[in-house]
Amino acid sequence: MIMVSGFSRRTDTLKQKRGTFMPKNIGRRQFIQTSAMAAAASAAVSPVLAQEQKKAPSDQVVMGFIGTGRMGNGSLRTFCDHPGFRVAAVCDVYQTNLDKALGELDSRSIKADSYKDFRKILERKDIDAVNISSPDHWHPLMAVMACQAGKDVYVEKPISLTVAEGRKMVEAARKYKRVVQAGTQQRSGTHFQKAVKLVRDGELGAITAVKTWNLGNGFPEGWGNPPDSDPPADLDWDFWLGPAPKVPFNKNRFGVAPDRWSTFRYFWDYAGGMMTDWGVHLIDIVQWAMQVKAPDTVYATGGKYQIKDNRDTPDTLMVSYQYPGWILTYENRDCNANPINGHGYGIEFYGTNGTMFLDRSGYEIIPETDRDGDRSIPRMYSMQGVNVNNSSYDHADNFYNCIKSRKKPISDIEEGHTSTAACLLANVSYRTGTKLVYDGATETIKNNPEASKLLDKEYRAPWKLEV
Repeated sequence: MIMVSGFSRRTDTLKQKRGTFMPKNIGRRQFIQTSAMAAAASAAVSPVLAQEQKKAPSDQVVMGFIGTGRMGNGSLRTFCDHPGFRVAAVCDVYQTNLDKALGELDSRSIKADSYKDFRKILERKDIDAVNISSPDHWHPLMAVMACQAGKDVYVEKPISLTVAEGRKMVEAARKYKRVVQAGTQQRSGTHFQKAVKLVRDGELGAITAVKTWNLGNGFPEGWGNPPDSDPPADLDWDFWLGPAPKVPFNKNRFGVAPDRWSTFRYFWDYAGGMMTDWGVHLIDIVQWAMQVKAPDTVYATGGKYQIKDNRDTPDTLMVSYQYPGWILTYENRDCNANPINGHGYGIEFYGTNGTMFLDRSGYEIIPETDRDGDRSIPRMYSMQGVNVNNSSYDHADNFYNCIKSRKKPISDIEEGHTSTAACLLANVSYRTGTKLVYDGATETIKNNPEASKLLDKEYRAPWKLEV
């Protein structure tokens, strides 16, 4: 069981109790495995599965699933667990993934149609909503087309590869009056919500700095250097590439790795490395807590210094964001997994009254010490023994309730866009070697025309992103 961590009072002393999600000195592959185990554990303790009866067919939302790989199958299980959804169709250009999804549905006695072309799902009048778990470079086009087809949308993060694409997704949601939920499920985590409230209520005092990080060690081979080759016989490689540039098949570009990690995320054509993979989760919570939409400046530095695989993205990255009155940093190391304060990833808010560490296992507060050794926070937060909720399930539940009420979801596409944009700006700064001065109101870079070109991208014909 994953526990929320905190502090307990013992006479005049404080005994620190740290979270248990990330052990010390964890490597990258251990980090991946631990994350998967945590997700599985979370899925196993859904509080409603044994209690809620199936809803009447008229109350159910009929779902189509686009993309049934590692993330897609995880989402498929979550939505199948929810009595408000009925899965009617699944789609993937890779038959092996499609067969796994159909096998999962068959094990639940769910009959669904299968397709290779996502447009077939969008054409169906009986499908109310879609889950988009395709590779990242497909997210904007699929989401916009789904809105145009009258479907509500649950789209995984990062929602886009460029800032302009994300804005078009927001425009499509508003124009076609669709509910669009971004897959930043931590917003549905009750302990994340409590931590955000503590920050907003000023319990930590004035926040002047926030730190976020992901650490691992893939030295020296990383994901290796597989040669280009013919694609698997049951994969439509050209369709998988879609709007991305046409290149020969390479199994790292596609995402086939020994531990099934999504290695496509390390190529600029399809994603943005750890900055947009995990960075979105972390920075989303920070901007939510601090009630901001965009940084004023962004500067990223780093490089591919030691990892010898064929990835595009850096193995070491340091990013500094300036917001009005405070700063945010993001650090990603893939050549050294030494944890920060005992944690391989996480968020730390630094306030004048205290520091709060936050991750998926819970949060802890470290009060500031004044000159006399007294603690400046009079109240302690003892959360020991409180279960972390199944945020993935509750995120799907929020999506269901908003489909019924037509209200904006907790991770509305606007928030998904602004959180993703902050990460995309870091990659633009890294790739151009420029400190960016950013105007969040107009979503433009003020000081570098060359960097501004990376705020949008060209699609390979015949694909076009039009709202």
